[in-house]
Amino acid sequence: MVDKDKSEWIGDVLGEIRKCVKARKYRITRHAQERQEQYNITLPQLLYVLSTTFQTWKYAIRGKAIDSLVELRIIVAFKDELAILTVIRLGKKGEKK
Repeated sequence: MVDKDKSEWIGDVLGEIRKCVKARKYRITRHAQERQEQYNITLPQLLYVLSTTFQTWKYAIRGKAIDSLVELRIIVAFKDELAILTVIRLGKKGEKK
């Protein structure tokens, strides 16, 4: 787990995210919950992207949901657990952005 006194970047952020998701050591901020509702994103979709994605940019995680139609960007941070700060629906296959 991440040392809560450190504010440095995590070398293997995806590995750390996967550990937190598997151990159910995450919390979702009110803002992220509002965005989930706004974009009709389910918790299983969100957790699937966090557990299986391969692209990262700092702590913005981008990947396709379980049904492979919805692409999400999820912003995360770490303290004692994985904090899901917000979630953005990038679009569905065939959907104009």
